[in-house]
Amino acid sequence: MGNVVLNLEMSKIKELKNYYANQLLDKNIPGSVFAAKTPSCMITAYKSGKVLFQGNDSESEAAKWGSSAAGASSKKPSAAKGKSVAKGDLPAGIGGMSAIGSDEVGTGDFFGPITVVAAYVRKEDIPLLKELGVRDSKDLNDEKIISIAKVIKDVVPFSLMTLKNEKYNQVQGSGMSQGKMKALLHNQAILKVLEKISPVKPEAILIDQFVQPSTYFQHLKGQKAIANQDVYFSTKAEGIHLAVAAASILARYAFIQYIDKLSEAAGFKIPKGAGSQVDVAAAKLIMSKGRECLPSFVKLHFANTDKAIAIVNKKRN
Repeated sequence: MGNVVLNLEMSKIKELKNYYANQLLDKNIPGSVFAAKTPSCMITAYKSGKVLFQGNDSESEAAKWGSSAAGASSKKPSAAKGKSVAKGDLPAGIGGMSAIGSDEVGTGDFFGPITVVAAYVRKEDIPLLKELGVRDSKDLNDEKIISIAKVIKDVVPFSLMTLKNEKYNQVQGSGMSQGKMKALLHNQAILKVLEKISPVKPEAILIDQFVQPSTYFQHLKGQKAIANQDVYFSTKAEGIHLAVAAASILARYAFIQYIDKLSEAAGFKIPKGAGSQVDVAAAKLIMSKGRECLPSFVKLHFANTDKAIAIVNKKRN
């Protein structure tokens, strides 16, 4: 099980607490501000400013909020391991370059797949995307995402990779971490976009960071990988280049469409996220279609599976 420790300001810790509001634990850990649990990571924030991330996805979860002490050292990573993750170390003016950006959606949702999109945005198309309202998909409601995605899918070259629930559960059950799954999907999506725009080459490739660059390239060992001399990693990359924001919107659009298909198959509206509402929905699904249908609808290793089964058992007893 991995462990990552970040040192954060109290204002940032409050931001984390709000972010994980639906996953907070009741237990009181001495000296802590809060404790929360995602499907594959335990987060504990202490009054000292230290935040401990524990679990299979500790690196990717911690990467949302900053670099660990090891990651923030003055020793720069070698070119073979990707460029530095710090925003200040990105190329000057990267936001105005012609670039490929990649992002993913669905990793924290109990129902539905993981969708990863890589998109290529030419510098001359940046003003148009701004005018269309392209920005981080987390700042947009589903209706706005759909309307923007329907337009930009014909403006920017992109590639969508969808890891459906059946395959997700198969590879997760074989021991593959979610971090490795995402690395493989990002790599495949970027390679496909590079093929689409060839012989044109982007000035930069920017990946919304979910893991340290060295770990990302470690996950790709044995795979055809993107050349890393122009690959950069940054958290909150949607705010750095519109290519990542466009990828975020297109990935979210694909996820919404897939959830709609699952809702049709289920016979009722499938909720997003990993809160108590999905426990109730999964229990309803088990009651109507049987427990054997779950692998095609949900990520089985999430704690929500056991909660849903408990609800069913309570109703039946």
